[in-house]
Amino acid sequence: MAIQAVSERSLLLFLCLILVLVCGCSSQPVSVSPVSKPPVTQPATTMSEAEILEIGQLYGPLAEARVRHWQQMILSPASSIEQERLKQVNDFFNGARFVDDREVWQQEDYWATPLEFLIVDAGDCEDFSVAKYFTLEKMGVEMGKMRLTYVKALTLNKAHMVLAYYPESTAVPLILDNLQRGIRLATDRMDLMPVYSFNGKDLWLAKTRSQQEKVGKADTLKTWQELNRRIESGAPPLVILAP
Repeated sequence: MAIQAVSERSLLLFLCLILVLVCGCSSQPVSVSPVSKPPVTQPATTMSEAEILEIGQLYGPLAEARVRHWQQMILSPASSIEQERLKQVNDFFNGARFVDDREVWQQEDYWATPLEFLIVDAGDCEDFSVAKYFTLEKMGVEMGKMRLTYVKALTLNKAHMVLAYYPESTAVPLILDNLQRGIRLATDRMDLMPVYSFNGKDLWLAKTRSQQEKVGKADTLKTWQELNRRIESGAPPLVILAP
């Protein structure tokens, strides 16, 4: 029985992953210009003034301003009210444009680092969610309270990613989403059906809207593993929008 249960969970997770890969992000992307490769490297933690100035020299004053604001958020004294940090980060990143990976990264599915996302000021649902996750973690929000969550956007009939925040392990999560600008409880987002979720450690499969089962480790997700490898190695951003 135990072997059969594991096999069923593995099959369900495999089918969910196929659904996400086939459907992609929801929303309608905008057109962008052709791309070219930049030499700037990814910051491992925070950036020096010289590195921020280099961003401005390579990509212009608006990119520098966005990166500078991002660094100021990370370095500023943390609010004692954690939900204020959520709102600050959610509002900041939701100012970016939604752009399909094929347009901006010339790939079918590419998860941008927060720096790449800020430089281009555009990305798809994974890029919005990943940038919020890593930024909030740098601002002191515990990894265990956050889960990058794949859902099905029911009104659009497409796969979508959001960031879920759990103030307590058994609490109804708050949803940080680029489709709806404000932060809302998951119970108020009946347009979203959870599929699976993960953070820097674990992986969960949604059994119902309110029940999730831990099914493994997050490092089994190759795209997530590759993203973390690029950030940790200080690899340069892949591409940048042309002027």
